[in-house]
Amino acid sequence: MVEPMHTVTEMPMARRPGCPFDPPEEMLEARRHGPMSRYTFPGGQPGWLITGYDLIRTVLEDSRFSARKDLLLHPTIDITGMEIPPAAPGEFLLTDDPEHSRYRKLLAGKFTVRRMRMITERIEQITAEQLDFMEKVGPPVDLVSVFAKPIPAIVICELLGVPYEDRARFQEHIGLFLSGETSDEDMIVAVTAVHEFVAEVVAAKRANPGNDVLSDLLDTDLTDEELRGIGLVLLSAGLDSATNVLGLGTWALLENPEQAAALRADPEIADSAVEELLRYVSVGKTFMRTALEDVELGGQTVKAGTTVVLSYNTANRDPERFADPHTLDLRRNDGSSLAFGHGVHMCLGSQLARIELRVAFTALFKRFPTLRLAVPPDQVPLRPETADVHGVKTLMATWDV
Repeated sequence: MVEPMHTVTEMPMARRPGCPFDPPEEMLEARRHGPMSRYTFPGGQPGWLITGYDLIRTVLEDSRFSARKDLLLHPTIDITGMEIPPAAPGEFLLTDDPEHSRYRKLLAGKFTVRRMRMITERIEQITAEQLDFMEKVGPPVDLVSVFAKPIPAIVICELLGVPYEDRARFQEHIGLFLSGETSDEDMIVAVTAVHEFVAEVVAAKRANPGNDVLSDLLDTDLTDEELRGIGLVLLSAGLDSATNVLGLGTWALLENPEQAAALRADPEIADSAVEELLRYVSVGKTFMRTALEDVELGGQTVKAGTTVVLSYNTANRDPERFADPHTLDLRRNDGSSLAFGHGVHMCLGSQLARIELRVAFTALFKRFPTLRLAVPPDQVPLRPETADVHGVKTLMATWDV
């Protein structure tokens, strides 16, 4: 007798109490039943939930699955009858080829490994300055506000040429935009402010180009509208994801002091430590793709027009891919995670993020070897389930002075 296909009736988003680094238990349960489950979207449309590592990579490698914004269903919001517009110009993450490849080719040369290595010294300087400030303030401190947030914010703003005096304004608006706690009215205000801010930056670059990524793109055939869209994507992605990996990753190391001690004792494991922390905390939750035609996947037929939900965080705990997947092991070497995606849409800023994380984690635990939480773990506030990126709102820590 064939066992019926596992069905998930509601998209699980909540983490288990006391397990801030693990995917929701319902996601893990779905994976135990197999890499693919049926899912009914709000509004009643049938779809699929993919929780297996190999199957997600298969979807991301297959051009028959579209990333187009106007074709995707939302996993937790009923958009039945709503007219979903296509991605705005420059919003390349939610486009397919040839539009996607056009943007990506123009951007790829700006985020080369060579260029990222060249800014390593600057990242080290920024990190050292933040740790100096942290030491001057003295314990206890909120590691999110003095460490996890400012380092990637300063780096991405400098990379894109955002004037120093404007960074605080940008961080305020983008923080509201991405927090998951903003009212509809405030969200409209924040989104409008962010778009206006990026438009000002692009206009300033047209008038006075500098040595930054946006200025480099002025010599291409990109319109100002496209440059604004690209700038918004890069600024928001470069800030939010890195901030939350730094916050959650630091907490994970504080909860696993033997791993923090290993990083202090052997800086040579810094690269593998970064890969493992990316896998373990998995700040990215779910991503969607829609089948452009009938596709055979995992022994099932995904009908044309059907949206599949890809659970990256669950796949990063797939026992068929990672040995002892719920254990944090900074020396792990059994393959890369899906932290930066896979295939043609793989994150362009992955090398930049890896450098930031390697420098920041290594410097923090070397500078403050007695670093520890200043509050009980169950009092660390998590970002709400509605936030697109998982993380902590604050992380109060102390150390021996």
